[in-house]
Amino acid sequence: MLAIAAPHATRAAEFNDGQRGEIEKIVRDYLVSHPEVLQEAMAELEKRQTAAEAEKHKDAVKEHADALFSSPRQVVLGNPQGNVTFVEFFDYNCGYCKRAMDDMMALLKGDPNLKIVLKEFPVLGPGSVEAAQVAVAVRMQDKSGKKYLEFHQKLLGGRGQADRARALAVAKEIGMNMTQLEKDMQSPEVKTTLQENFKVAEALGLNGTPSYVIGDKVIVGAVGLPSLQEGINNARCGKASC
Repeated sequence: MLAIAAPHATRAAEFNDGQRGEIEKIVRDYLVSHPEVLQEAMAELEKRQTAAEAEKHKDAVKEHADALFSSPRQVVLGNPQGNVTFVEFFDYNCGYCKRAMDDMMALLKGDPNLKIVLKEFPVLGPGSVEAAQVAVAVRMQDKSGKKYLEFHQKLLGGRGQADRARALAVAKEIGMNMTQLEKDMQSPEVKTTLQENFKVAEALGLNGTPSYVIGDKVIVGAVGLPSLQEGINNARCGKASC
């Protein structure tokens, strides 16, 4: 069977060591004289990588849309029939999440057509897991989300390490039925909820908090209110400002 070499491989083989060395010198001298070419190449590489990552995120959001946007185990704030869904993954011991909470509250109060979904994503140690377990039990007792939001603001906005003791103290402070709460914390629902959140986060490639899904876009980090608003606008009307 006849093997056919690739044209560029054949041409490369035609150069002797001296010729290859001269070509390499020409390329090197050109790059040294025009370093902006390297900057342009790196910028193009970054652009392509960003586009590829965005496409990967888009596919993952589509594949896990039900768990992301419509799970019976999630907390829904704002307008349940809003035309844009804003999902936040958070950890009660995340300093950036504390600051990002103000952004979420501003969006909640200022956008009547926004559906906000909160997902516990305790990645910062055992205390975070304990706080998230209490939070899930609060959600189980509060179908409206109003008590959960009060709990969320007090625990996330408070000082010190969030753990089981602090989370239970906050739950008691806001008037939850503590006997029912303790019972709910032992139920399979708590474990299943957190497992679901971690599974979706892993599929999206999330490894820190806060992280957001807005429409079919994934945003990682406390990017600030203007960037979040821009993401909502893009999801709603296809441009940065509606």
